Amino acid sequence: MIFNKIIDSLANIIEEKLSENILIKIQEKLLESGIFIMASELIAKIMLIILVLSLLFSFLSIVFSFDLLIAIIFAIAIPPGVLIGHITLQIEKRRENIEKSAPDFLRQLASMLRVGLSFESSMDDLSKYGSGPLYDEIRRAVIEIRMGRDFDETILSMSNRLNSNNLDKTFKIILEGRKSGGGLADIIDDVAEDLRVILSLKRERKASVMMAILFLVISAAIAAPFALGMIGIYSSFMVSLGKGSELIETAIIAAGSYIIIHSVLAGLIIGLIMYGDFKKGIKFSIPLTIVAYSVFYVISSFGSGLLNF
Repeated sequence: MIFNKIIDSLANIIEEKLSENILIKIQEKLLESGIFIMASELIAKIMLIILVLSLLFSFLSIVFSFDLLIAIIFAIAIPPGVLIGHITLQIEKRRENIEKSAPDFLRQLASMLRVGLSFESSMDDLSKYGSGPLYDEIRRAVIEIRMGRDFDETILSMSNRLNSNNLDKTFKIILEGRKSGGGLADIIDDVAEDLRVILSLKRERKASVMMAILFLVISAAIAAPFALGMIGIYSSFMVSLGKGSELIETAIIAAGSYIIIHSVLAGLIIGLIMYGDFKKGIKFSIPLTIVAYSVFYVISSFGSGLLNF
């Protein structure tokens, strides 16, 4: 009960202090990922988790004698990093489910148009019996049309919410075909077949690049941090021999900086390979950087103890 009261109080403060536009954008991302919680409440929980982790990591830094600043940075970075990674994975999963069910939906829509139903009536009937995120959006679109919203505007808004370039182009083609007054059922059938082929090629492409992505992940998160972490072990060894120097300390800082840069670039390259867009790699860069630097720090700080240097 006390915990819930603290969360509610923090959430109210966040709603007062944080911009409404920011809260709306966060809420939209949560809805896209299937996380049904108020944005302010989620931020409040993240803040409490950060506070608890900060206290825990500070205690561990004293017990195990490692850098307090690094402990605080980890405590602040881990909860948002994990949340962003989870939201990203859920959004990707939702998009894949929507795209997978789209060709069948379009074929059913074309069949209903051929028997004489209108476009709006066909969507209404299909929305009653289908299940999944695509049909949820169809039901929402049908409700908006009944409430008086413009049909084209509703469909375009739905295609934006689906967060899929392929479906966005598909619905725009359908709307153009509807305006031209041609054989809409045939157009939808052709579009459905084209979409099926595109999605098949997309799956093949994804499967063909998985080895390259796996190599980048292992290199960025394990191999490079472990190898460069050996610099810390070498430094401890030299200090134990009374031969420590500023050069060795500088090398450790340089190695840590390299790990961060390498992880960020690896994430951007993964985004380019998978989606053809560097910007989409940012979501991979954040967790890779956290994991990679954690491995580097553990090896460089505690490796010498394990080897009894």
